[in-house]
Amino acid sequence: MTKIKAAIVGYGNIGKGVYEAITACTDMEIAGVILRDKTTAKAKGVPAELNITENIDELGKVDVAFLCVPSRSVPVEAAKLLAKGINTVDSYDIHGDIYDVQQDLSKIAKQGNAVAIIAAGWDPGTDSMVRCMLEAAAPKGLTYTNFGPGMSMGHTVAVKAIEGVKKALSVTIPLGTSIHRRMVYVELMNRNEADKVTAAIKNDPYFVKDETHVTIVDDVDALQDKGHGVNMVRKGVSGTTDNQLFEFNMKINNPALTAQVMVSCGRATMRQTPGCYTMIEVPPIDLLEGNREGIIRRLV
Repeated sequence: MTKIKAAIVGYGNIGKGVYEAITACTDMEIAGVILRDKTTAKAKGVPAELNITENIDELGKVDVAFLCVPSRSVPVEAAKLLAKGINTVDSYDIHGDIYDVQQDLSKIAKQGNAVAIIAAGWDPGTDSMVRCMLEAAAPKGLTYTNFGPGMSMGHTVAVKAIEGVKKALSVTIPLGTSIHRRMVYVELMNRNEADKVTAAIKNDPYFVKDETHVTIVDDVDALQDKGHGVNMVRKGVSGTTDNQLFEFNMKINNPALTAQVMVSCGRATMRQTPGCYTMIEVPPIDLLEGNREGIIRRLV
């Protein structure tokens, strides 16, 4: 069996999780890790046996690249790789921008004869698929998605990018009916800039729509817990029958689940026609390792 050759772009919590997920499957192998500065590989914990480079062209044949970079970097990074004919998977999580970014990347992917799966993770991602199924079961009604309590990686990364922030942690607290409180803990370069940094966080697009509390702390690492979760409820109508109630719950390690879903989507990129897809557009069977007959017999 010819294995899918994968590259990991960036190596933080998600990159490490992607590495672990790839080593656990039998149909994929790591071609290498791409870092902006490969001299940081040891500090980032990149396994020494991996091929580390600053240029993906040095890795030879790469089927799919996993973009383990901040969401705001995804459109540029994905475009460069898709133009080279390399499939991409990312965990882009700026919900309101996903469709527009998808349309832009789809044009580039088709020109490069490549496939992209955008917003691959658990939300957006697998939660999007659950919401889709619940709406199919009860087309008329309301769905509430309640996150946490737990660490939001996207929000945490957004805070870390703000000038004056040394370390950060953003925790999501569910208030019910899809309303959330953001608890942000920040370690500063200079404590005299607390007001400036607090204002920047609260005005960032990641936080501006939510109740946000910023607390300055001495040691963010002492607060770290990568656990997260979701509670999803839909109450709706099937046909003309009211009061259909569905509930979905999970408690997870955030980066591990995001990375695993990305790797499953990497497999699915090899089974789609050129273009850029969200997870609700990908046949679920294409995410799974193994032959179609065996999967259908096991799951249907």
